[in-house]
Amino acid sequence: MNKITTGVVTLIAGVSLLNPEVMAAGEGVTVNHLGVNNTLVRVDGGHKFLLMPVQESIDDATVNVLVDGKLDRTLSVRLAKTKVDYCVPFDLEKYAGHDVVLNIVTSQSRSSVRDVKEDACWSHFALSDTFDTTNREKYRPAFHHTPLYGWMNDPNGMVYKDGVWHLYYQWNPYGSKWQNLSWGHSSSKDLVNWEHHPVAIEPNGLGYVFSGSSALDPGNTAGFGKDAIVSLYTSAAASQIQSLAHSNDNGETFEIYPGNPVITQESEARDPNMFWNAATGQWNLLLAHALDHEMLIYTSPDLKEWTLRSAFGKGLGAQDGVWECPDLFELPVDGGETKKWMLICNINPGGPFGGSAAQYFIGDFDGITFVPDRDAEGNVPTKWMDFGKDHYATVSWSDAPDNRRTVIGWMSNWQYAAEVPTMQFRSANTLPREMGLFTAPDGQVYVSTMPSPEVETLRDRLVVRQNRLSVGKNPRKVALPTANDGICEIEFDIFARKNANVSVVLSNDKGEKVEMVYSPVEGTLSFDRRNSGITDFSQDFPSVTVAPTFGKDNEPLKVRMFVDRSSIEVFEGDGKFAMTNLVFPTSPYSNISFSSADGKADVRNLKIYSLTPMND
Repeated sequence: MNKITTGVVTLIAGVSLLNPEVMAAGEGVTVNHLGVNNTLVRVDGGHKFLLMPVQESIDDATVNVLVDGKLDRTLSVRLAKTKVDYCVPFDLEKYAGHDVVLNIVTSQSRSSVRDVKEDACWSHFALSDTFDTTNREKYRPAFHHTPLYGWMNDPNGMVYKDGVWHLYYQWNPYGSKWQNLSWGHSSSKDLVNWEHHPVAIEPNGLGYVFSGSSALDPGNTAGFGKDAIVSLYTSAAASQIQSLAHSNDNGETFEIYPGNPVITQESEARDPNMFWNAATGQWNLLLAHALDHEMLIYTSPDLKEWTLRSAFGKGLGAQDGVWECPDLFELPVDGGETKKWMLICNINPGGPFGGSAAQYFIGDFDGITFVPDRDAEGNVPTKWMDFGKDHYATVSWSDAPDNRRTVIGWMSNWQYAAEVPTMQFRSANTLPREMGLFTAPDGQVYVSTMPSPEVETLRDRLVVRQNRLSVGKNPRKVALPTANDGICEIEFDIFARKNANVSVVLSNDKGEKVEMVYSPVEGTLSFDRRNSGITDFSQDFPSVTVAPTFGKDNEPLKVRMFVDRSSIEVFEGDGKFAMTNLVFPTSPYSNISFSSADGKADVRNLKIYSLTPMND
């Protein structure tokens, strides 16, 4: 990712993010050790940032920020003990003219053989007017949204306003592991190129800022102003409660509602997702009753006073783990007059291939109660939005134009998200996707998932076009683009003869490969990443995932695939399935090959596009 100007981070040559050896505790930083595990760091004014040294493998230190002697905020930072992995910036501009002292408590105890004053961090605290976020990561995606630095998980609060797609996300600005959760903020005019903004909502006395939703209020029902962006989110500390905020400057800054919290529960509940229900003339909200495996449904006239109306989900669908990040919206079926409601329920763990995943239900909703469709046996089937391991927390943009239902997900899995081989940042989002509904041969209604049309603007050149490849036991190999680390889009149709399995392999000259097998008899496409590159950072990463193709007999399988530096997203050509998996090859995949060990097949309409990295 190239340099992007933001309101907080000045991206010019300056102090390096990942080269701590050039740093030294400089002028304006005074360190006073008070005891075994307590240190004061006093900061003089006149600079934009205090750079704090991080070592990921150690425990968090508690950093109490004192301004003019009063506690302003408390951070959790993995301050370096034996080495510095990288530094993170603490913004000092807001404290100009005030005395700033960090009262730091580390994890040492009197039984420890190490005294706090021996820690590596103290000599690497530094003041700077710049913070260089130029990409230093081999595996940072070229065309997927990522934070400039730090940890990211759930996308949330997404809203479209005045031609701009606003993406908020769970963000830790003080390290690349989960902590200090705030709402990060990026925006885009085309869903492809993203501008990064200062943090939108920060933790306060009610706790961390967990996931939530945003919507425009054109009727000024909340009294914050016509077309204000109103947001609901979970404040998480000793309990999880729901808080309200609003923005009158197009989502740049938010004012926290002084009457928070607006919803409380005696048990764990989070991730409020709200929308204006035009049919009933009131607001609806879904709240994940996480440990009870259900969604709570509320109504409100003004976004401040909420009434619990019903609950959905106990005993239905996948019940393992916790239920999180709901969404509810109406879609036409097969593009016709009939409409159905789709309720998204993200769960962790309990996904079909282990760890986190997104399930959904199709049914009817009257503004108070959601009633799910049932199959021929009278059961509510379990349905999955994506058949890879790395698609979670998927929710939609509110107020999208042209009645679009556009979603984006977190492209990782809680089993290993904190261990993937990156350090400057962790986690990316999926490509933006368009939702629809289709009727499958079994008579059930399923979600269709297509890359948003804006994604086509990434195409650079059509580098391969073959109308037909006859495929047998010997692999037919085709070279992939080499520019920009081999990022590409691949399309092809598989015509299997005599119902023979067809293998599709992406590989490099290191012997690393991803193998996909289409089984027309089973009606499945599998994805094997066990030999895809670096896989040993977690026992849960090597895996095989399998997607149903939802095809009819003798119907070709249409495939559309996006290969980025550390991910592969596979879509059925008409959106009947999606499969998202991370991969970490030590060198880019340079070939795609097709074979059929037990028969003959045709691969038709093969097209391979080189892609242009976003913001390049």
